[in-house]
Amino acid sequence: MSQLQPVLIDGQWRSSLGQESFTATNPATQEALAEKYPLSPWDEIEQALQSADRAFREVRGWPGEKFAAFLDRFADESEARTDALVAMARLETGLPIEPRLKNVELPRTTNQLRQAAAAARNGSWTTPTIDTKNNLRSMFGPIGPVAVFGPNNFPFAFNSIAGGDFAAAIAAGNPVIAKGHSSHPGTTRLLAEAAHAAAQATGMPAGFVQLIYRTSHHDGARLVSHPLIGAAGYTGSRSAGMVLKEAADAAGKPIYLELSSINPVFILPGVMQERGEKLAEEFTASCLMGTGQFCTNPGLVVLLAGERTDAFIQDVAKRFSSAPVGTLLGGAVLKSLTEGIEKLRAAGAVSLTPDTPPSGSGFCSPNTLLRVDGKAFLRTPHALQTEAFGNASLIVVAKDEEELLGVVERLEGNLTGSLYTAADGSDDALYDRIVPTLRQKVGRLLNDKMPTGVAVSPAMNHGGPFPATGHPVFTAVGIPAAIHRFSMLQSYDAVRPHRLPAALRDQAPHGELWRYVDGRWMTGDIAVSS
Repeated sequence: MSQLQPVLIDGQWRSSLGQESFTATNPATQEALAEKYPLSPWDEIEQALQSADRAFREVRGWPGEKFAAFLDRFADESEARTDALVAMARLETGLPIEPRLKNVELPRTTNQLRQAAAAARNGSWTTPTIDTKNNLRSMFGPIGPVAVFGPNNFPFAFNSIAGGDFAAAIAAGNPVIAKGHSSHPGTTRLLAEAAHAAAQATGMPAGFVQLIYRTSHHDGARLVSHPLIGAAGYTGSRSAGMVLKEAADAAGKPIYLELSSINPVFILPGVMQERGEKLAEEFTASCLMGTGQFCTNPGLVVLLAGERTDAFIQDVAKRFSSAPVGTLLGGAVLKSLTEGIEKLRAAGAVSLTPDTPPSGSGFCSPNTLLRVDGKAFLRTPHALQTEAFGNASLIVVAKDEEELLGVVERLEGNLTGSLYTAADGSDDALYDRIVPTLRQKVGRLLNDKMPTGVAVSPAMNHGGPFPATGHPVFTAVGIPAAIHRFSMLQSYDAVRPHRLPAALRDQAPHGELWRYVDGRWMTGDIAVSS
């Protein structure tokens, strides 16, 4: 009988205090995997919190270089474990080793870590701001221990102990308590081993990085609202996220949520005429990539009625029906997808693809394309924006431009919004009518491309209005902007020069730190007037 895997608490791998356990499941076979993982009781979570607080008391005031060294070493340690990581992630998620896990997602993850290291080392993310006349100075600094809840669909890039939230929190100078996802605990354990090795090699205090695998819902809410927590990051279902948000809000604790997005795509008449067949191919590939299990999956397509629109829909339906059916990440994903599709049908959507159950032993659902007219959408917009997370999408066909604009008005907040328009400018007038409203509904506006890819770039916004996220100001991807979620603004009024943080003194700590001094950006020293 397999023993419980240890938790990482206070700088040590140790046996959990928990008596309850769980196992991950191979989604390709629906078979439980051998390793058993604990559900941490509150006493264990409290120990992690106390340890994280001790670590924070030690590292606050440390220069960014110290955190950068840890992040760089962690990236190296993760790459050294590539074979073990991708093999475990393949077993727990069913995602292909190549190219997805080995060639795309793991390099993206180590790239994120190194980008966060560069930002921590440079320090410009702290936005040092100096008013010499009033002797008033401010900058962003760490907020305190951060709890990170990772999702199921990115075992590396959004992992609670290696992904974007983790990297951003560390770059700000905060200890992290990672709450792993039950779908890939073994992958998370291997990443935690790499993080622990990096922490030891770079002199991080015990409790700087910690890992628990699962908590009760009640204890998860206690964690995000605990007096010692600075902030929390969560990626997952809207229902669970809102429970955590309610608890954090009641305690006045910041929590940053990525919850739900159907990512509307508008394909206008002119471009449909120019390259409808190519667009059908592009949309199908985007929607079914990774079995549709991306937070930026195009789950809603809005079209104007017409013969070419009908031909496009028929083409897409054929492509969906003939495309291979991928493996979903687990039984819970299959259940949620099935329920989402049924809610869309109950609201008036009609299936355009067969409901034939896929063959094979894995967690699978048939590729599903649904259609509804604009009038029905306007009648029940909330129900017809139900997220069907997986290999499914809904096409809305508006009878005219006014009805299409009505659809735009009734959209909920989303991570992305895409518009395809003709190269000859024939769609420009309609584009100009759509965009002012759509711009306020989405975090990232795209032209002539599907939303699925999320570049790890400083200019990326992986956020948006609710329910895409809990706050439209912040992004989960894009250093340095993502770091600000796990920071606080710290002001110094008439504080003596030798007591100021290095970034706020007259002499710049290094020549690449951008500071806003008396209304202008500069990198050099502040001239002292005689």
